[in-house]
Amino acid sequence: MRILITGGCGFVGSNLAVCFKQKYPFYQVVVLDNLKRRGSELNIERLKRSGVTFIHGDIRNKEDIENVGHIDFLIDAAAEPSILAGLNESTDYVINTNLNGTVNCLNYALKFNAGFIFLSTSRVYPFYKLDEVAFEETEERFIISNSQTIKGISANGITTDFPLVGARSLYGATKLSSELIIQEYMEFLNVKAVINRCGVITGPWQMGKVDQGVVVLWLLKHYWNSHLTYNGYGGKGKQVRDILHVHDLFQLIDIQISDIEKYQGNTYNVGGGLDCSCSLLELTNICESITGNKILITPIEENRKADIRLYITDNSKVSNETGWKPKYKPKEIMNEIFAWVIQYETQLKSILN
Repeated sequence: MRILITGGCGFVGSNLAVCFKQKYPFYQVVVLDNLKRRGSELNIERLKRSGVTFIHGDIRNKEDIENVGHIDFLIDAAAEPSILAGLNESTDYVINTNLNGTVNCLNYALKFNAGFIFLSTSRVYPFYKLDEVAFEETEERFIISNSQTIKGISANGITTDFPLVGARSLYGATKLSSELIIQEYMEFLNVKAVINRCGVITGPWQMGKVDQGVVVLWLLKHYWNSHLTYNGYGGKGKQVRDILHVHDLFQLIDIQISDIEKYQGNTYNVGGGLDCSCSLLELTNICESITGNKILITPIEENRKADIRLYITDNSKVSNETGWKPKYKPKEIMNEIFAWVIQYETQLKSILN
């Protein structure tokens, strides 16, 4: 088995590569990455120690992918993942990477009749429509009400039936556009592909920033006694997201690759689910407990464009069809991240502090 993982020095790609080599030492795992995101260079030696082959390249350039050679599977984990991408700068990079890059990856998979796993995002769902979800408010979080008028939403979260009409961010739009192209390749060119619409993925080796990787950022700010803000929705920190440990994601992709004929053609919502969800306020409490530090968090009542009040993944479809269920819970995830930060504090501080 020879697997290509694009974005393979990023957080998700590098963890998937290491997990595959650990479980299947006889697999050939190749990663392609342009090393644009700060901190991705730290993964090169880690990948090499695990027996993963690194190629410095960019999915925007199909010539770079041609250097990989024969593959049996392609996992597209390359993306410009920021919700703010292209909003205050040129739209070229986010569109060329997240859409044109996906087309280049599809064509390469087609060349070798390789299976294709696409990591999409929950951000394909329009933020205005998500904010119409009926909710209730408790002392620590917003919760989804049992009674809803919108299709594809229940107390268990969002399903793939949730409406897709409306604005979602350029990041979300390019990912949804890629999904549509993939569906055409599946129908007319017989590419065997699975689309996973992932919620918040986190864990060690994520270079957390305000616009992407907020779970890790939250712990880092507590660890280094810095400061944060509760942005929007009254500035109370009650916004809720479910979080998925990257190793749980690996378990699912491993299942999908092992029987691509069974799962190809499907689009799944994939996340931590209700049992692995937390509000920012709850995340603060966990970080205080782990680090022993209490930091200044400034409330900002006004909402930012494209922010959402709550998002919970309904995993029922993917769980029923594959038997997969996420195992990690929030405090367990945060303890792993904390241990990673302590081990690599010197390297991380120059990049993330």
